Amino acid sequence: MTNRPRVSVYLGVSLDGCIARPDGALDWLDPFNDAAIGDYGYAAFAASVDALVMGRTTFDTVLGFGAWPYEGKRVVVMSGRALPEGAKAERAQGALAPTLKRLHDEGVRHVYLDGGALVRQGLQEGVVDALTLSVMPLVLGAGRRLFDDSVPPLGLSLVESRAFPNGVVQLRYQLRR
Repeated sequence: MTNRPRVSVYLGVSLDGCIARPDGALDWLDPFNDAAIGDYGYAAFAASVDALVMGRTTFDTVLGFGAWPYEGKRVVVMSGRALPEGAKAERAQGALAPTLKRLHDEGVRHVYLDGGALVRQGLQEGVVDALTLSVMPLVLGAGRRLFDDSVPPLGLSLVESRAFPNGVVQLRYQLRR
């Protein structure tokens, strides 16, 4: 029996590996929000998780969306800085493994890990179990990359791939241990 919850990543990524523009903007994803296609399985994925653990930059970006999109979900923000007054999240800091152990001890069984730096940290610590990447048919040329030199070599097993009519290809992997 594991002493941490299952940890899954679910991200949109450009064909050249970016998850945001250099300034952190996500506007490049807007053309792929297509009601005829749906949400690429996001709602079903979100329903399967007990909690979200996200990085501070991602949290600050989400606050800019307006309405809080994670109502009813436990949200933990990994940050050395205090969260704003009234934030619908709790703060943790340091390594992911102790935070995940605490969440597991509190009954959390599936975590959605979000935010590029935090995903890289999770991969470095070996706590990520699954990656779902929706690859957008777009080359940004410059931006914040999902993978960099800090990510160790990873063995991945393809669980599923789906192609959508607008050119998006979704790849679902399990990490091999």
